[in-house]
Amino acid sequence: MKSSTTPSAIRTSVSNSVFDRTEIGLIGIGVLLVLILLRIPVGISLIAVSFGGIWVLVGLKPAWGILTAVPFDFGAKWTLTSVPMFLLMGFCCYHAGLTRGLFEAARKWLSALPGGLAVATVFGAAGFSAVTGSSVACAAAMGRIAVPEMLRNRYDATLATGTVAVAGTIGALIPPSILLILYGIFVQVPISKLFLGGIGAGLLTVAAYTLVIVIRAKLHPELAPAVREQTSLSEKLLALADTWPVILLVIGVFGGLFAGVFTPTEAGAVGAFLAFAIAGAKGALTWVKSRQALVETIQTTAAIFVIAIGANLLTRFLALSGASQFLSQVVIDLGADTVLLMAGIAVMFLILGMFLEPLGAMLLTIPVLLPILQDTGLSLIWFGVVLTKFLEIGMITPPIGLNVFVIKGVVGNLATTTQIFKGIVYFLLADLVVVILLMMFPDLILFWPNLID
Repeated sequence: MKSSTTPSAIRTSVSNSVFDRTEIGLIGIGVLLVLILLRIPVGISLIAVSFGGIWVLVGLKPAWGILTAVPFDFGAKWTLTSVPMFLLMGFCCYHAGLTRGLFEAARKWLSALPGGLAVATVFGAAGFSAVTGSSVACAAAMGRIAVPEMLRNRYDATLATGTVAVAGTIGALIPPSILLILYGIFVQVPISKLFLGGIGAGLLTVAAYTLVIVIRAKLHPELAPAVREQTSLSEKLLALADTWPVILLVIGVFGGLFAGVFTPTEAGAVGAFLAFAIAGAKGALTWVKSRQALVETIQTTAAIFVIAIGANLLTRFLALSGASQFLSQVVIDLGADTVLLMAGIAVMFLILGMFLEPLGAMLLTIPVLLPILQDTGLSLIWFGVVLTKFLEIGMITPPIGLNVFVIKGVVGNLATTTQIFKGIVYFLLADLVVVILLMMFPDLILFWPNLID
C-alpha cells in the first residue's frame, strides 16, 4: 500500500496550517535579509525569495503562474509611465545644461551671507530638484558646478563637499520625486498630495541646511572666507533671468498639475516634452546629448522596475503566508503607541540606509509595514514623506553613503572620502532635528495636501 505522504500532500498540509504558513513567511523574510547582507542585488533577492516561498505554499505551477503574471500586471499600470517620463525630463535638463544658471543666480544673491557659496549650493540644489526626481543626479550636477567654485574661494574642502552631498538629498523630497511616485503607486495614495507634502519637508530641509552653514561660517570664518564681490542689482536680475528654462519648466509641469489641467501621470510626459522643447530652443540639444538622456532613462527605469516587480511578488508571498497580518497583530498586541512605533521604524530605516540604496530599502519594507500602518491609522501621505526623508538620510550615512561616493567621483583628488563624510556630520544632526519636527508637527507635511481634499 502506497504511503499518502507525498510531497504534494505535505505541501497541502503545511499550507492549511495557519501557524506553519506564517512561519514560512517569517523564514522568507529572514532568508531575504541574509541574501541582501551577502550583497545579492535587491531585485534578484526579492524575486527569488518570493518565488520560492510561493512555491512552498501553493506549489510550483501556481508559483510560475504568479511569476509570469505579476511583471506584466505591474508593468502595464498606466501610472507607472510617469517614472520614465520624469527621469527623461531630469536627464534631458542635466545633459543639456538647463540648470546651470541656478547656482550662478543663487551665488549672486546669497554670496554676501556667511558661507554664502555653500548656501547658494543648497538653494541651487533645491531648484535642480524641481526638474529631477533623483538624489544622485542632483548631487552629481551640483558637485560639478559648486565644489570647484567653493574651493577656488578657499572654502574648506569638508564643508564644500559635505554641503553638496547633503544638498543632493533634497532631490527626492521636492517633486518630482521618483521615490514618492513609486510609494504612491504601491500604497495607492494620490501622488499629487505626496508631491505637495514633499514640498513642505523639502523647504524645511533647505532651511535647516542653511542654518547649519551660516552658524558654522559665523563661528569658524576660516571654513568659508567671505566672498568680496560687488554685484549690482542689474547683474543679480540678469542672473535670475538665466534661470528661465527651469522656471518655465516648473510652471508648465506643476502649474498644470496642481491646476488640474493634467494628472500626475500625464505631467511626466508634459515635463519630458517641455524639457526637450526648451533645450532645442536654447540650441543646447544635440543628438549625443539626447542619446545620453534616453540611454540613462532606459537603464534607470529597468533597474527600478526589477526591484518594484520583486517587491510586488513579496507582497503576494507575505499575503499568502499571512506573515504581514501576523506582524501587524504583534504590534497591536504589544500596545505600541505611535511614537514608539515611529521610533522603531526610524531606527530600522537609518540602519537599512547604511547598506541599501533608497529604492531597494523602501520596496523591501513597504509590504511588511503597510498593514501595520493601516491598522494604526497613521496618515499614509505623511508617512510617505517621512519615509522618503529617512531614506535620503541613508544616502549620506556610512559605510555606503551613495551621495558621498558620487561626490568623490565628481571631485576626484580635490577631497578624500573621509573629508566628505566629515563634512556631512553637522548636516546629519540637522536632518535628525528635521525628522523630529516632521513627526511632532504632521501639519508641516499635511498642510498643503489637506487644502485639495
